[in-house]
Amino acid sequence: MAAEPSHLVSLTERAIAEIVDADTIHALNAVRSRYLGRKGEVTSVLRSLGDADPSERASLGQAANRAKQAIEDRVAARRGEIENAERNRALGRQSIDVTLPGAGPLAGRLHPISLVMRDMVEFFTGMGFSIEEGPEVETEYNNFEALNIPDEHPARDEQDTFYLEGGNLLRTHTSSVQIRAMTGREPPFRFIAPGRVYRHDLSPRHSPMFHQIEGFMVDEDVNFADLKGILYAFARHLMQGDPELRFRSNHFPFTEPSAEMDYSCRLCDGQGCKVCSHTGWMEWGGCGMIHPRVLDRCGIDSDRFQGFAFGMGIDRAALLRYGVPHLRLLFEGDLRFLEQI
Repeated sequence: MAAEPSHLVSLTERAIAEIVDADTIHALNAVRSRYLGRKGEVTSVLRSLGDADPSERASLGQAANRAKQAIEDRVAARRGEIENAERNRALGRQSIDVTLPGAGPLAGRLHPISLVMRDMVEFFTGMGFSIEEGPEVETEYNNFEALNIPDEHPARDEQDTFYLEGGNLLRTHTSSVQIRAMTGREPPFRFIAPGRVYRHDLSPRHSPMFHQIEGFMVDEDVNFADLKGILYAFARHLMQGDPELRFRSNHFPFTEPSAEMDYSCRLCDGQGCKVCSHTGWMEWGGCGMIHPRVLDRCGIDSDRFQGFAFGMGIDRAALLRYGVPHLRLLFEGDLRFLEQI
């Protein structure tokens, strides 16, 4: 085997000496770059092979590659030595109690809307209400017709409702569960129906997908005073203390008489802000006595039985409870915000 070119031998010895002297990873990387980097000395030799004598080109190239490999091997070995030394120094600076338990993974938490929904469900089940669920993809009959909503009603417009192929739609309210729950059942009964609903809407107080809770009760002797009593008790539980409520006369096709419920905005203490449209009041939901036609369509004798129904947004309740100024903050998945709650 021919002797290695003297200039490559000298270059390799010099590189190894500098590698041995390097005492940090940063210094080691600098040495490697000086010899094997894009403009390094060994790299320059390899790039100049085209100018070498053809008879010597092959042997010179092999020698340069051997020098490159020798430097790479020594760099790798020295890197391991430096890392071990740094690890030992770190261990020497701190004592480790091996009897302590290891750090566990971060625990997940329920979303604020899930927390509020569970609290609502717990309140109503404590008052004897059972829980009903229904599909989010509904028929027009259950979502509109059975609830006495006429064909020309604005809620049926495509600008308000997400229609699907086959004549179905994404339910616009949990009131459709009321139809499913009452049909084929004999009163008395009382139900709640929490879940997701969908509408064409996007604002600080609205989202295309949001959560509602529907409640209804049917018996032989049910009146509007019973409805207001339950809603006041629920508001005191949900909002803590003695909240200020108001009931405004309104019209819903599926209730008669009907009312709109508002509560005093707690973000501004009723003084008026952007979230409450500077009115000092936040819309909470709708309520009223179930329309006799709805009872009849569910096979319930409306001459004998009466009932009330109410529905409200769960997301708005979360805004109230946690003092969140914008509904979208609850759905953006920003862990910095959610961890504060």
